[in-house]
Amino acid sequence: MTTSTSKPIKSPASPSISSIQQKEIFFKQPRAVWAVFFACVIAFMGLGLVDPILPAIAKNLEASPSEVTLLFTSYNAVMAIAMLVTGAISSRIGIKRTLLAGIMIIALFSALSGFSNGIWKLVLLRGGWGLGNALFVATALSAIVSLSKSGTAQAVILYEAAIGLGISVGPLLGGELGSISWRGPFLGVASLMVIAFVGLVQWMPKSNMQSSTRSKTSLLDPFRAMTHRSLVVFGLAACLYNFGFFTLLAYAPFVMNLDEHGLGYVFLGWGILLAVTSVFMAPKLQQKFGTIKSIRVMLFLFGLVLLAMGIWTSIHWVVIAAVIGAGALLGNNNTLITTAVMNAAPVERSTASAAYSFLRFIGAAVAPFLAGKLAEWFNPHVPFIVGAGFVMAAVLFIGLNQKHLKHVDYVGSAH
Repeated sequence: MTTSTSKPIKSPASPSISSIQQKEIFFKQPRAVWAVFFACVIAFMGLGLVDPILPAIAKNLEASPSEVTLLFTSYNAVMAIAMLVTGAISSRIGIKRTLLAGIMIIALFSALSGFSNGIWKLVLLRGGWGLGNALFVATALSAIVSLSKSGTAQAVILYEAAIGLGISVGPLLGGELGSISWRGPFLGVASLMVIAFVGLVQWMPKSNMQSSTRSKTSLLDPFRAMTHRSLVVFGLAACLYNFGFFTLLAYAPFVMNLDEHGLGYVFLGWGILLAVTSVFMAPKLQQKFGTIKSIRVMLFLFGLVLLAMGIWTSIHWVVIAAVIGAGALLGNNNTLITTAVMNAAPVERSTASAAYSFLRFIGAAVAPFLAGKLAEWFNPHVPFIVGAGFVMAAVLFIGLNQKHLKHVDYVGSAH
């Protein structure tokens, strides 16, 4: 037991040596981790590639904004349901085969989307894309955490870095391809998935063909995991938070009055801030203020950003600046809450990820379509104001349940 009166002898060199050692451990990962990291970058490029072409899809397929936002709704709804079976699948066919299956499904449905001629067909194909993404995303997170040698917190940072890198580069490429044709980004995703497939086949060792878990995961395990209140709190908070996140992602392109190139650059800036803060700033916030307090502050600030977007929706530069700035808040929050979930309950990490993802993607499925409909029923200001309300509700919900989440800060400090 330590006391505040015992003060170690200060050495100017100690902090720098510790920092260097931590960086060496962080970057000195098994080749399998870097294989999954590379595949994650390519996979999350797919999300950013599509975002700049949402208005173009509406124009070319003669669809309303609310119909186009269904591309996110079908994608996230299928992901939410599929997340419940990812653990059972990966524990039977192995991590590597599950990752490869997810990549193949993404490639197939994104290619078919590129040849689609109707909005409703495109919506259905995006649902198939969501199935592939569920298999890949849930398994990729548990794979990186399980295979990493640097601890849970550092592994989550690596995972979030891959997401941020993919999301930041994707819009730039999507804007360029989308300026040629709205079909370009879909076909681009398919091509990138083929590259990721080849990379994973070659770089991930055969020894990881089998699941890292000793026993087969039951289909009921994610539901059993939801008996742990801390996990449910994070899942429902993320569900509420995703109303704001996907309102920004799916509806903001319709009010910025930019072409594919412009939207690509805006979401490039958003993604860069998301990537940088998720890797460099989130760990510092966690160490200085604690995980739960940092999450609440980031969500509160994001709620204020959405509120500003709702008030000044017609001022394009305000919306553009708000979207880019929100990237910093979202990068911090994503890393903080993902780290918290991995330490929230005494269950397998893949099971925790599946249960959490199911809950959070419910919000992600409803939010895009709701945002489009709110704009049609009322005006373009309302989606952002409602999104801000949901995010503030997440802040309040975490605060009311804080006594059930205290152990997360203690566990997180050990990594």
